[in-house]
Amino acid sequence: MRDATAGIRRIGMLLPSSNSVAEPLTQEMLRDVPGVTLHIARFRVTRLDTSAEALAQFRLEPLLAAADLLRDAHVHAICLNATAACYTGMAHDRALTAALGPDSDTAMLALLDQLRARRARRIGLLTPFLDEVQEATIRTLGEEGFTVAAEHHFNDPGNFSFGRIPEEAIEEALRQLARHPGLDAIAVISTGLRGPRPAARVEAETGIPCLDTIATALWGALRRAGVDPALVRGWGSVFTQRP
Repeated sequence: MRDATAGIRRIGMLLPSSNSVAEPLTQEMLRDVPGVTLHIARFRVTRLDTSAEALAQFRLEPLLAAADLLRDAHVHAICLNATAACYTGMAHDRALTAALGPDSDTAMLALLDQLRARRARRIGLLTPFLDEVQEATIRTLGEEGFTVAAEHHFNDPGNFSFGRIPEEAIEEALRQLARHPGLDAIAVISTGLRGPRPAARVEAETGIPCLDTIATALWGALRRAGVDPALVRGWGSVFTQRP
């Protein structure tokens, strides 16, 4: 009997429990990509700030437990579709991928790979975050060698509420950032924000690479699974960039 799973590449994503945006948008980006299926495991996240209680939501243990469940589906790659390392420090995501193995990636590590492949140093930054989280994000990006030359944040407490911010507001904020001279790229950080479509639109208008972390998560997962990310069309240069 023929194996019905032959030729299918299964992408596993670790997603915060309160994120209502990344899963449907990733499915939309994959709509015309043949032979790739998306599989989700969630871990508890209900708030985003710098308190000890909020930071504890991103301990490795619940992430590894969620990843272990995805392994039961024989996924070909696992990606953390969350960006807390942008303000807690990238050591978190590096420890996670070290524990999960070479078929793993994260939205933030993939973003940094994209920025470095483009030799981007001066960047614009768009997030939904609170003031304190935005400040910590700018510090983390600085530690990774990037200068945030322009920024916009919606000062939203999150996490579910990030999804309430309309695409029109995101697009207008990106256009304002793009007016800042000398930017090598713009990063849209948060997988709870409806960023992929506005990022692709503003990139097409301005020629400035606009890299959204829902898109970088998918790019990272596809390459780890041995699928050409360029099969995703119409969502910006993020999917044609080689690492």
